[in-house]
Amino acid sequence: MLNLFARLKELSAKLPLAGAAKPRDDRQQLAGSNDFEHSRVPAIDPDSGSLGVNNTAREIANNLYPAKAATHSPTADEDKANSSMAPSPPTDRAVKSPAQRKAKQLATAVGKTATTIGTTVGRVGTVVAKPFKGPKPLHKNRLFWAGSTLGVGMLALGGAWLFVDRSVSQYAPADALSYVRPGTITIKGLDGSILLQTGNATRETLKIWQIPDKLKKAFVAIEDRRFYEHDGVDYKGVTRALVQNVTSKNLVEGASSINQQLARMVYLNQERSFWRKLREVRLAQRLTDGLTKDQILERYLNLVYLGEGTYGVADSAWVYFSKTVDQLTLAEMATLAAMPPAPNKYSPFVNPNFAKQRRNLVIDRMLEAKFITAAEAKAAKAEPLKTKRSPIKRELQEARYFTKYIEQELPKYISAKAIKAGGLTVETTLNPEWQNKAEEIVNSTVRNNRGSFGQAAMVSIDPRTGGIRSMVGGTDFETHQFNRVTQAKRQPGSTFKPIVYATAIAGGISPNKSYLDAPFDVDGYKPKNAGKKFRGYITMHDALINSINIIAIKILLDTGWEPVIDNAKKMGIESKLEPFYSLALGGLEVNLLEITGAYSTFAARGIHNPVHGITRVINQKGEVIYYNKPQPTKVFEPDTNAIMTWMMRGVVNEGTATSAQIGRPVAGKTGTTDKERDLWFIGFVPQLVTGVWLGNDNNRPTGNASSTAAYAWSRFMKVAVKDFPSQDFPARPDNLSRRKPELKLDPIKPRYRRDLPMPKDGERVDDDNRTNSEDRPRRRRRRFEETTTTNNSSSSQESPRRRRRRLAEASTSNNTTTTNTSNSSEESPRRRRRRSAEASTSNNTTTTNTSNSSEESPRRRRRRRSSEQ
Repeated sequence: MLNLFARLKELSAKLPLAGAAKPRDDRQQLAGSNDFEHSRVPAIDPDSGSLGVNNTAREIANNLYPAKAATHSPTADEDKANSSMAPSPPTDRAVKSPAQRKAKQLATAVGKTATTIGTTVGRVGTVVAKPFKGPKPLHKNRLFWAGSTLGVGMLALGGAWLFVDRSVSQYAPADALSYVRPGTITIKGLDGSILLQTGNATRETLKIWQIPDKLKKAFVAIEDRRFYEHDGVDYKGVTRALVQNVTSKNLVEGASSINQQLARMVYLNQERSFWRKLREVRLAQRLTDGLTKDQILERYLNLVYLGEGTYGVADSAWVYFSKTVDQLTLAEMATLAAMPPAPNKYSPFVNPNFAKQRRNLVIDRMLEAKFITAAEAKAAKAEPLKTKRSPIKRELQEARYFTKYIEQELPKYISAKAIKAGGLTVETTLNPEWQNKAEEIVNSTVRNNRGSFGQAAMVSIDPRTGGIRSMVGGTDFETHQFNRVTQAKRQPGSTFKPIVYATAIAGGISPNKSYLDAPFDVDGYKPKNAGKKFRGYITMHDALINSINIIAIKILLDTGWEPVIDNAKKMGIESKLEPFYSLALGGLEVNLLEITGAYSTFAARGIHNPVHGITRVINQKGEVIYYNKPQPTKVFEPDTNAIMTWMMRGVVNEGTATSAQIGRPVAGKTGTTDKERDLWFIGFVPQLVTGVWLGNDNNRPTGNASSTAAYAWSRFMKVAVKDFPSQDFPARPDNLSRRKPELKLDPIKPRYRRDLPMPKDGERVDDDNRTNSEDRPRRRRRRFEETTTTNNSSSSQESPRRRRRRLAEASTSNNTTTTNTSNSSEESPRRRRRRSAEASTSNNTTTTNTSNSSEESPRRRRRRRSSEQ
């Protein structure tokens, strides 16, 4: 049988197409037409049972229709044409043996098979219904084209659907549960609380059980009535919505299910195309397969856009009605549910009339779905449309200086593409409780000293990790977004001295080494002390406690610029440092974050941890795309650091920062710039370091003292470290003088250096190095008053005329030796000349024998002098 079909297939391929020429009549088609003659089909040889090549369609027709073949008489032409071919099959009467009858039956079956194959392939003439009627060409057969079109269309749709399914296979239904919108960034504090959400974000996310039942039903009634019944696509709903929208000539019901809307929010864009619609439908079905109905509805109600920049029912309830969702009335719930198709059109703020009409439609849909009673519907419709606007939650935060700093730092660690894609969660180091306290103290400090300074800044750092625990860049972020912690470059004053001292101690200089506190000039630079007083010889330890500038300059000379600058950079100072003598006195510009971060090195026993505010960044898939790896740097040996903390403890215990005492070991240093323009205090305990700056943005003198900054520091630290155990600093080593240096010093070799005269005890020394012109008139007036003031205590109260007379008397009294000079100012010039001449004569007569006094012997001179006495 297999051989039969193989031969049949081989021969059919060699035959011409059926219907090449139109047959003359039905008989010619089967009996003798040349057209049909050339359309050969294989038949069975009755004797051999194999395919005969010379069998014609006529022979097969005789086998199929023996009655008609018997009545047909071939013409002479037909006999001639068939003479060369195999003999005609025997008639029924000629078939007598069972084998022949069996072969005939087989030939009949094969003939029918050949007819079917010829119809399908189109290469053999066929007999469809009426075997004697000619076949209709395929290109004119309507049924053929209709069937072909339907088949090709179904095949194309099947392929397209398969392609759509593969194109969305990368999206997991679980992604909808963690989805956040592109461009959104969520900044969290150390405790996981949300500090800020930027972009088109849902500010407040609710669980399904937190959303009132009627609020859920309001959205279901108007958006997807068969939500709990369909598989993601409501085909009945699509038809119903189409009919209602066409008949009403308005958008009264949406055609997309809640699943489709959620799929569009999470996975797709707002492109209007057939391809996007196919993907939306498939994703909606996949959501149904992977999530429960409650999960789908929860995500939808938290992500749906409801106008006025709000996403989700919680945010919109707050913005439109200043209420939480559990406080909403039925009418207010219906108002929110009415807005998804066109949030601006149906906004109660923009179009109250449209909003009310749409609200009532939602109430009607809820009544039709039997979600509410008729009485509830009537009462809700009668309720007036009342709104109460409130700002979007979490747009203005208390830690705005810090969150702004985080937004500026984020591009250093995350690509611009990832930031634009959004969906990022930034975990930070900020302690919200400390942040609130820091803001309170900064504002109260400025408020209580309004006449002195108008701004303040504070920052706290964990020295063990480098994490920022609090940051206040000013008193009011909305008014002044300038961050004085990170952006303000100010001179640190004496707060830079510990870096110079620590470098000297690391180089082997003993803290007990004495330096002369006296005026001196080095390369034309003449430093001065605060108060313009000098103490003579004093140790490094005492010089730091009393913040003596002269000693800091001399220590810098012994240490060198390069070692100090190198250590400052290791401690986190990134600002440019110049090799000037004023470097030892803070004659550079740094920000508060830098100098506070440098002090964290002392608090961490000589180890510097880079200051940072970001712990890690997580994308919307939950993947950690950035993690802050600790990178500690050893700056000082433990002994060097212990000596420095011991010296800075003295500053708090008995020096310039006694107002920073908090009842536990504290170390730190104050700082003040010229005319008290900047007031600093940087202090620390082993667990926390905090820096405070007070001043004015216009650089106006404060007229205050650094002790005010130290007091603000103590107020904050008492709250911040209340839960920390009191911890002491490491003890300083006993050997202070014979320590092995840990770094090589590079002493400065000035062009010249000379000491200036030491002033009298308690006397102020004029500042020759001072260039401020506003002090010069004051100094000139002081010198004039000192030169013109006499012992007369009442001279400051005498009249100008009397003062001139007194000065004239004083000048003439030096030249007269006679008595009665009280009226000398009133005598005439002639009498005055006579009196002067008499005085000179008397002076000459009182000394006798003095012309040769230079020639007399010493013995005679002594005798003469004794006689004169």
